[in-house]
Amino acid sequence: PCFLWIFLGAPFIERLRDNHALTAALTAVTAAVVGVILNLALWFGLHVLFEQLRPVAAMGLDMDLPVWGTLDVAALALVIVAILAVFRLKLGAVTVLAICAFAGLFLRLVGVV
Repeated sequence: PCFLWIFLGAPFIERLRDNHALTAALTAVTAAVVGVILNLALWFGLHVLFEQLRPVAAMGLDMDLPVWGTLDVAALALVIVAILAVFRLKLGAVTVLAICAFAGLFLRLVGVV
């Protein structure tokens, strides 16, 4: 359903591109979406890489900071492999996802994870 709304609304948005007020509003929405995606990436990253997080409240912010002794080395290795595959070897997202999925399955079957 989400893609249906995007495909139906995109032609109308393109016609309104010259409207500066609407363009500014859409820019703000785009920035908010990027912020939400970044927040989710950090949340998932922390919860995958560390078994424990400790809540910290400082300067009006509530954050979860990692307990470094609970770092999952196998997950960190998979993250490094994924980063190298994407940025060094220029592999596509599906290929990298498949490689990491099979590597994670192998690590689970061997008993490392």
